[in-house]
Amino acid sequence: MTSKTGALESKDQLKRRIDEAAKFAPLRPALSFRPQCGFASTEEGNLLAEDEQWAKLGRCVEVAREVWG
Repeated sequence: MTSKTGALESKDQLKRRIDEAAKFAPLRPALSFRPQCGFASTEEGNLLAEDEQWAKLGRCVEVAREVWG
């Protein structure tokens, strides 16, 4: 999940990325899921509104529950 923009990725898009990663590492216990760089790729951070950050975290939780239970 990108932290560079406020655009919210679809659950299907994120699940496809997880499926791609699972070709190289097992889903359990190796893979995890989080926004890249904790919403700050640089010291100055990225231009995301607080509500966009919360939406991304919520999407992470939704997808993680669906993939890992």
